[in-house]
Amino acid sequence: MYLDKNQAKILNGSEGETMAKIMKTLVMYGETFDADKLIPITSEEGHLVTSFGINVMDPYYEMFESLLDAGIVSKQNFTVDPSPVDMGNVPASPIQKLVFKILYKNQKRYDDQLKRMGLKGEDMYTCTCYMDEVGNIPDYGDILSWAESSAVVYANSVLGARCNRNSAIIEMFGSIIGYVPNFGLTTNDGRKATWVIEVKTNKLPEAQVLGSAIGLKVMESVPYVKGLDKFLGNELTQEVKDYLKDMGAATASNGAVGLYHVEGITPEAKKLKEDLIKEEAKEYVIDDSELLRVQNSYPCIWKNPNSKPKLAFIGCPHLSLLQLKDWAKKIDDKLRSNDKKKVSVPTVLTSSVPVINEFKKTEEYQILISTGVKLSYICPLMYLSNPLCSKMPIITNSNKLRTYTTAKYYKDDEILNILGKELG
Repeated sequence: MYLDKNQAKILNGSEGETMAKIMKTLVMYGETFDADKLIPITSEEGHLVTSFGINVMDPYYEMFESLLDAGIVSKQNFTVDPSPVDMGNVPASPIQKLVFKILYKNQKRYDDQLKRMGLKGEDMYTCTCYMDEVGNIPDYGDILSWAESSAVVYANSVLGARCNRNSAIIEMFGSIIGYVPNFGLTTNDGRKATWVIEVKTNKLPEAQVLGSAIGLKVMESVPYVKGLDKFLGNELTQEVKDYLKDMGAATASNGAVGLYHVEGITPEAKKLKEDLIKEEAKEYVIDDSELLRVQNSYPCIWKNPNSKPKLAFIGCPHLSLLQLKDWAKKIDDKLRSNDKKKVSVPTVLTSSVPVINEFKKTEEYQILISTGVKLSYICPLMYLSNPLCSKMPIITNSNKLRTYTTAKYYKDDEILNILGKELG
């Protein structure tokens, strides 16, 4: 892999032994994927996927401390994935809370390390850092060093930035050095589609199920999606961006998609059109029966599949301001239609602190709180890493949460019906 003079000097120790090790790690990583060179990161801010102070990662925190002791910090301010615990807003029994304290005993230590390393602010914990209220929004063509799968696929697809699906630590090393290896999704050829997805449904598909179907079929390949523009139009409104956010998260978790193109909607598809499709691209038709088949394939791994749900999580990835308003109205309407005042299942809507703060200024906030629903900045995945919580029958509208945990997936309307009915 080609290194320029400055990069070679760092590798040879010009900025100290620790920086040389970081550079060597990035070079080895790049060579593994046949990268031709290192290219400069151009985004203003970075994003880290590791947000949790879990005990089994002691070597990680020791490494952080050694970097800080050597005076090495990120060249970029950065946001970071959501916090693992929110004792004030997410239901937990006394013994579950005790397990959380033991499980995440390194949290305060790690939070302090993040601040010293370059964390943008104490409220900058979210998987949707690209929301306007958070402000970590890459420009078209920006080179990034991110790892969070749902953020990477959104930045690549909806914003037109360029980033590979990196791992934790690798993304931080890129932000420290200021370079990333050039391969895959940072290259023009690597961004071309090897699958054409024909959406032939009678109505707009559920974003989570459509994304799941695409991810399960194409895995790590790049899909070019046709047929969504007839439902979504051709403008990237907030509603469309929210749909693509949720669809993309499912493609990235149910498969390993880092980039998708949507005909007539996403920026590269609008600019380059079918020139983005490789000649040998395969085709996958998704109709209503295919979506039903995919959803019916999801396993229920509760101890008792017929258990009554004890908790509902909505928002993985974190919800936008528009989605919070929409859920508040839908939950209230469902309860009113069933002559109920409170949801039948304890329910948590998750979003970033900046988005929640804006939501609190709206009339929809008071409507939502009156239904008994809670708001939290938590990462539901980390909540379910508590073995006592993972045994609970938890429901969700997130295919990502369903994939990585014991939570059971339901479509939005199905979730609403459960929240709005009497549970005996």
